[in-house]
Amino acid sequence: MPYVKVYIHFVWSTKNREPFLSDKEIRFKMWKHIKENAKLKEIYIDCINGYNDHCHCLISLGVNQTIQQVIQLIKGESSFWFNKEKAINSKFEWQDEYFAASVSESVIERTRNYIKSQEIHHEKVTFQHEYDNFLDKCGFQRFSDN
Repeated sequence: MPYVKVYIHFVWSTKNREPFLSDKEIRFKMWKHIKENAKLKEIYIDCINGYNDHCHCLISLGVNQTIQQVIQLIKGESSFWFNKEKAINSKFEWQDEYFAASVSESVIERTRNYIKSQEIHHEKVTFQHEYDNFLDKCGFQRFSDN
């Protein structure tokens, strides 16, 4: 039996960064559903949280899982479920793009704390600032920088 521990920090936003998740109760319902559904699909979500227009998720990939498979299962199913539940008065969609960065074992606890503190974090920092910081910190090249 292989033993694998590969943590990935995923971040994705709502379509056009619409604040579909501005209601705290609806937001927590979404996170709860994502976590429960992921468990059924044998996706291990260590930590999940977010804010009005985006989600952070710390996932430990299984031996046969890819980043693309995991994110498609989570985003696709959760938006389908959310619309079926009619949780809001408009059609809910996630943005196609997402971020995924590996997380070293030495910073797992710091990453968990960062994800758990999204409510407080976004009282001071906009998602755009967080987005730009994430790109810079992880060394992602921006298309406009070419």
